[in-house]
Amino acid sequence: MRFLLLLVLWFILLAVSWPLALLVLVALPLLCLLALPFALVAIVVGAALALVKAILFLPARILGFR
Repeated sequence: MRFLLLLVLWFILLAVSWPLALLVLVALPLLCLLALPFALVAIVVGAALALVKAILFLPARILGFR
């Protein structure tokens, strides 16, 4: 559904300003490639925080508190 909405918006942009629509078509994959390292950093930071949380709550889990 989201893809269909983006496609319709792109066609509207194509009808209004075709050079801008072609620029968006070319620039979007480049922006996704630039955003990829930030997504990987977010995954690593989330995993590190989950590890710290698990280590901090380990004594409570061993004693049986839920």
